Amino acid sequence: MDTILQTSIENIEPRRGKVRDIYELEDKLLIVATDRISAFDVVMANGIPYKGILLTQISKFWFDFLTPDIEHHVITTEVDKFPEPFCNNPDQLAGRSMLVKKVETLPVECVIRSYLAGSGWKEYKSSQTICGIELPAGLKQCQKLPELIFTPATKAERGDHDENISFERCTEIIGNDAAQYVRQTSIEIFKKASEYAESRGIILADTKFEWGAIDGKIILIDEIFTPDSSRFWPADKYQPGRDQESFDKQFVRNYLESINFDKSGPGAELPNDIRQKTSEKYIECYERLTGKKFDF
Repeated sequence: MDTILQTSIENIEPRRGKVRDIYELEDKLLIVATDRISAFDVVMANGIPYKGILLTQISKFWFDFLTPDIEHHVITTEVDKFPEPFCNNPDQLAGRSMLVKKVETLPVECVIRSYLAGSGWKEYKSSQTICGIELPAGLKQCQKLPELIFTPATKAERGDHDENISFERCTEIIGNDAAQYVRQTSIEIFKKASEYAESRGIILADTKFEWGAIDGKIILIDEIFTPDSSRFWPADKYQPGRDQESFDKQFVRNYLESINFDKSGPGAELPNDIRQKTSEKYIECYERLTGKKFDF
């Protein structure tokens, strides 16, 4: 199962994040999604076949879907339109790369939750709140919330853990106007994407957005509505009160929980069957959402 865990472009050293290699190009960035996978903020020792291509193609689908409603950072995903030397490296970059506008990234992640899952469920069990937002008593694991909630988080460096924060703390970090804008706009585009996903038989349980500022505007950046940034559940198998079957990396998280992974230090070596099944989940997610056959 071949994977690309990192890219190598002649004489140019990228910044390497948990999943992406990012190349600086004056007023632009080239973002390459590798096949690395992280869980619990730890990058695993091996990767998931086709993952970087699937993430990029799902993001491209959603950016195109939202183009009439929101300004975003994508310029092109076509390698032959990249500047040199990147246009000469289709073997490494085709299908998994985006040339984007360079922006000043807002230092918070904007998380929208529609269902009670993940870290939100853990916090709710101990305090009946998420990020300081009080919720009704008696909610079950993975139950649909009474309304969408915005739960921002600070962005962690590689190897550290993101930290949920209150909306008040978010306003202190990025300012009131910016905080109000990203909260409202994140909720609006989540609603639109959720309705579409539902029409494809998929529940969009939660997601996280990143935003950046350029020329006095706040625009949508990074990836959107992919299995790395969102929880997708098959609607026909949904049942509150338990973990859900999913199209995202929750499958890897559940495996790591089963082996008592300590959620720190070096990443685990994932067995081939886990890698293959996870790849199949990503492919199914792509095909369900886009209505296209995955043929890269």
